[in-house]
Amino acid sequence: MSFTTAKTPDLHSVFWRGFRGGIPFVFVVGPFAVLFGVLATEAGLNILETLAFSVVVIAGAAQFTALQLMAEEAPTIIVLASALAVNLRMAMYSASLTPYLGAAPLWKRAFLAYFILDQSYACATVEYEAKPQMTLPERLAYFFGCVAPVVPAWYLCTYIGAVIGTQVPDSWALDFALPITFLALMAPMLRTPAHLVAAFVSILVSLLAAGLPYSMGLLVAGVLAMMAGAQAEVIFDRRKPAP
Repeated sequence: MSFTTAKTPDLHSVFWRGFRGGIPFVFVVGPFAVLFGVLATEAGLNILETLAFSVVVIAGAAQFTALQLMAEEAPTIIVLASALAVNLRMAMYSASLTPYLGAAPLWKRAFLAYFILDQSYACATVEYEAKPQMTLPERLAYFFGCVAPVVPAWYLCTYIGAVIGTQVPDSWALDFALPITFLALMAPMLRTPAHLVAAFVSILVSLLAAGLPYSMGLLVAGVLAMMAGAQAEVIFDRRKPAP
């Protein structure tokens, strides 16, 4: 009589595989966090406030958006609404990850929600799609492995940027770095006709609504651009030839 024993997944090796997958993102996240730290102190935040900003929010584009509006002394509700609009993609990331990680206990899903980033989402979904046989513990181990090098780098480089920022003379006027950063973030995302439609609508509306107070024109432009992009996606899909 022979007995078979189910093989226990080596979660440590899965974690370290995810860690190795996340390492390349450090070279993107690091400079981005340093820039945020510098600009935050230029905007008047101290080192502790800047670091707390990155720890609590942990969302680069939303942080830059909130920072600029705070510098313009916009009302708190406008700052929060604008940052939320910029970060709405995280809701789509969450929905996409639910089939893979939705069965995890609530406390683990809370940690997952905090650590959902552009980098962790991209790294994890590629692995999950390539290896559908992964168990839930393996998927969790891989996901947390992906964020293990990225998140500490974000915190550390934010601190480094904040320290540097306190030493930067006001005459350097680093405000120009903020719009350039957003351009660098946006350009690689324009991959489909629907993306181009959304970008065109956002530019047009933001120019037309430039006179609105507290940069609210950007919020209006963002909402209308998302609507236009979604509608364009539907139209382009309908025009695709049937297989």
